[in-house]
Amino acid sequence: MRRLLVSFVVVCSSFVVGVRASSADLLVFKTGRTMSVQSYRVDGEFGIALLRAGGEVTFPSAMVTRVDPDEVPYPMPVADIVGVAEMTPAPAWVGVPRTTMADAVLAARPFAELISTVAASHHVDARLIHAVIEQESNYQARARSKKGARGLMQLMPATARQYGVRDSYDPRSNIEAGVRHLKDLLSRLELPTALAAYNAGEGTIRRHGGLPPFPETQNYVRRILQRAGQ
Repeated sequence: MRRLLVSFVVVCSSFVVGVRASSADLLVFKTGRTMSVQSYRVDGEFGIALLRAGGEVTFPSAMVTRVDPDEVPYPMPVADIVGVAEMTPAPAWVGVPRTTMADAVLAARPFAELISTVAASHHVDARLIHAVIEQESNYQARARSKKGARGLMQLMPATARQYGVRDSYDPRSNIEAGVRHLKDLLSRLELPTALAAYNAGEGTIRRHGGLPPFPETQNYVRRILQRAGQ
């Protein structure tokens, strides 16, 4: 009996040592707080942490200043788990596979040289502009929606006037204005919210305090982020 008890203690001790030797990630937030998690990965603008207690939480990756190795296996307080989980609910596009377009593929697209030139002049990722154009008009320069949006980047008449566009069907004028409009939105909003504003209008974003709960807009954002590899 004594031998069995000793063996049991040895096995338990080995298990504890094994747990203590297990690796983990220590997230260091901009606020100075830290959080120990099983693992951490970045998906676009969002960080996804696998919690020690089980489950995942998602929050803007910009909140994390660095990730250090953590060899101390301590359970995360429940209050901290709830606090972080409530920061930002996981959007519909988190976890969606990204399919970054290769340079050769982009170069073969319609208006590729023009898009590259305008995007570079305004310091906006050309892949993002391609993704928006593909979603908005599928590269049809004469496209017009039922609501009156026109051209490659589907400029509404008010937006065209705002950026001094006389002919929304002119590819250069349309792309120039569309890129400027998107960049202006990006200067005030995070990428997913800026895309939602491009689709549904910035007034809609303000009324809902962020991304509106419209399936059309949610799918619009998801598809563009997926195509652009963001």
